[in-house]
Amino acid sequence: MQIILLEDIANLGYKDDVVTVKSGYGRNYLIPQKKAMIASESAKKVLKENLRQRMHKLEKIKTDAQTLAAKLEGISLTIGAKTSSTGTIFGSVSNIQISEELAKKGFDVERKLITIKDPVKEVGSYKAMIKLHKDISVEIDFVVVSE
Repeated sequence: MQIILLEDIANLGYKDDVVTVKSGYGRNYLIPQKKAMIASESAKKVLKENLRQRMHKLEKIKTDAQTLAAKLEGISLTIGAKTSSTGTIFGSVSNIQISEELAKKGFDVERKLITIKDPVKEVGSYKAMIKLHKDISVEIDFVVVSE
């Protein structure tokens, strides 16, 4: 079944992409949740015309993401966390703390865009991926230190 995505969905696609999914997933989850619509011929034509009209806006969004990526390139963050005597963190460091540290440095990055591969449970040096646009992502380094 072909559908048009109405919002970005992880591991499936981005807004306005035409993707093929199993019919149960489309009919029982994506369409009722207003995350997608059926990709009929008329819907595809409307989508094509809307994309043509929004192309200028989309280019501006992409260039803004590129400039932010250039500024974020090479940034290193230091995050303080409460730790035990062995260096193990009470809890873990998540994308929320990284977003807050970036905000302190003057970068407004939504926490949903930040991905950390492995859970951060110990003091040390780690990497996080920031996906600014479907074509643009930046990897930043962060160090977790004991408070």
